[in-house]
Amino acid sequence: MHGFRFSEYEAPKGKSSFDKLFDVFKELLVFTSGDVDEAISWLTELDKEYQLTDKDYGIGDFIEDLKRKGYLQEENPGSGTLLPTPKTEKMLRNDALEQIFGKLKKGLSGQHGTRIAGKGDDNSGDLRPYQFGDLPEQIAMTESLRNAHARGDAGFGLREDDLVVQETELKTQMSTVLMIDISHSMILYGEDRITPAKKVAMALAELITTRYPKDTLDILVFGDDAWQIEIKDLPYLQVGPYHTNTVAGLELAMDLLRRRKNPNKQIFMITDGKPSCLKENGGYYQNSFGLDRKIVNRCLNMAAAAKRLKIPITTFMIAQDAYLQAFIQEFTEANGGKAFFTGLGGLGEMILHDYARNKKRRY
Repeated sequence: MHGFRFSEYEAPKGKSSFDKLFDVFKELLVFTSGDVDEAISWLTELDKEYQLTDKDYGIGDFIEDLKRKGYLQEENPGSGTLLPTPKTEKMLRNDALEQIFGKLKKGLSGQHGTRIAGKGDDNSGDLRPYQFGDLPEQIAMTESLRNAHARGDAGFGLREDDLVVQETELKTQMSTVLMIDISHSMILYGEDRITPAKKVAMALAELITTRYPKDTLDILVFGDDAWQIEIKDLPYLQVGPYHTNTVAGLELAMDLLRRRKNPNKQIFMITDGKPSCLKENGGYYQNSFGLDRKIVNRCLNMAAAAKRLKIPITTFMIAQDAYLQAFIQEFTEANGGKAFFTGLGGLGEMILHDYARNKKRRY
């Protein structure tokens, strides 16, 4: 039997003072929703406790390097208010992908194949006899010449029945909407659920934009209402004093997908609470006590509507309450989609795994 062995923490060797501070600062920047002043304040407190700086390099030097390297910029010249730059936002998305799912990123090919063979760009590894209409560039010349040689004719010649072609796979294109619950419960009970959700969104955005540029990703948040956000807004996402209007989120998600021309469409929804809000007659119908049948029925109707449009919904349910899980199961059955009942651990890995798996299917 072997137990755990603990030793004193040693900072990674070979890293500059800037790089060591920068690793911590990026995490704090996501945690503070892009508030540079607050992130620097936290970094200063951590420096006091863990001696992150030394006599030759201080927090002031670090801030100047951030500006010089293009990671921070002043909101207005001379204002003194510092904001992250697009370069920082891009780095945060890349870090999120590496942290959450580095193994997938290294193992994926540039595109995904369907189960349908046809004229495409990726070789499947299979050969078949030449057929009229096959493109010349599909012909596998080495194997075709081998077939001609195997016939053993006195005069070497290449005939049509010698020709074989390299089978290719059609590439799918996927349109995805990621829905993130920003109701107040995402920070209740002493658990920060919004920061992991932001990291998942950043990782998924980076995966799609760098590995699958023909795919589309739309991101929306939902509380009392639902609205679309841009990729650049992800580090700055915050929870509000909202109820959970799941219907509004689904309506917006389906509207966004209607505009997309890709045949394969899907919705990912991250939520930790029950639907508790509807918008009607210019106001809000709200009920935070239990599951309101009026709200539940509207949710189920939306799930069925998405099914008719062949839009599967995958729900990542953070809450563990049995009655909420029962609702999600009913919702999933109405849509024909999938549901994962999980805590925050492994959330990003599951979402990115599911994204890659779904791209190999045709809905």
